[in-house]
Amino acid sequence: MALPKQAKIISAVLLLAVAAGGVLYLDRPESSASAQSTDDAYVQADFTTIAPQVSGTVDRVLVADNQQVKAGDLLATIDDRDFVVAVNAAKAQVASARAGIASLEAQLIRQDTAIRQAQAAVAADEAGLTLARANHARYRNLAGDGSGTLQALQQAEAQLSILLASREKNQAGLQAARHQVNILRADLEKARAALEQAQAAQASAELKLSYTRITAPAGGMVGQKSVRAGAYVNAGKPLLVIVPLDAVYISANFRETQLARVEKGQAVDIKVDALPGEALKGTVDSLAPASGVSFSSIAPHNATGNFTKIVQRLPVRIRIDPGQPAAAKLRVGMSVTPTIRTGQ
Repeated sequence: MALPKQAKIISAVLLLAVAAGGVLYLDRPESSASAQSTDDAYVQADFTTIAPQVSGTVDRVLVADNQQVKAGDLLATIDDRDFVVAVNAAKAQVASARAGIASLEAQLIRQDTAIRQAQAAVAADEAGLTLARANHARYRNLAGDGSGTLQALQQAEAQLSILLASREKNQAGLQAARHQVNILRADLEKARAALEQAQAAQASAELKLSYTRITAPAGGMVGQKSVRAGAYVNAGKPLLVIVPLDAVYISANFRETQLARVEKGQAVDIKVDALPGEALKGTVDSLAPASGVSFSSIAPHNATGNFTKIVQRLPVRIRIDPGQPAAAKLRVGMSVTPTIRTGQ
């Protein structure tokens, strides 16, 4: 039975409306959806790799695999006997430098006394010269008028020459004593610099000794432990990793076409593959400044020849909202599916 003409028109209009709506729906931007989801997401944590700062033989290991530790806990110790010897040697150098400074300071005090003695000798020579000049003038006058002997005049002249030479000698000694003060002061500055150098060497030795005690810089769970008692370790070689499970977050790689309306602070629903039936809540913490491939050592961007456009992915960091018991079960590397509610 043929449909009435009016029914045919209505059917045609409805079909056109459905087709147009389908085209519009399929052609709309992906980012216009009220929720954005991806399964390219994983649990992450900013874990800390523990490595010794000095080389040596491991004396003790005080933690086990997967053990929970707190910041400051002792993880392992390195045999410190060589480092103790180095500290004692550095302390001896410091003591020697201090003794040298004390000796030079005592010499400076003694040199002040020597300067005063030299000044007194010069003053005595000046007084003797005054008398010798007077005697020389008197005997010269007496010899001139015949009332004095030539021998007495010669003796007065000799005494004057002796005192003049003695004054020259004592003045030179006084000048040398004063120059010696400058030499001693320079030696004292050198000794003080040597003391500072010895103290720096002692501080360095004590610092290296402290490095023989390997402690946890942050709290978390011990993982990837390779350190064993009796093994020789080199400075910088990783011994274990501390994973802060109380500070895990989600790193989700969304397609660039999904991120137009994603903003910091938006709510996130999180499904964890390892925890079926559990639903966690989170918040968008930040968006990465570049796509993941932008940080690769070999850039995949093709600047020559044929080109095939590939949608890029940008990491979005999602923090786990506090106060959720299920969050304690998260482990780094777990796969999750976050859904960002962009329509709020």
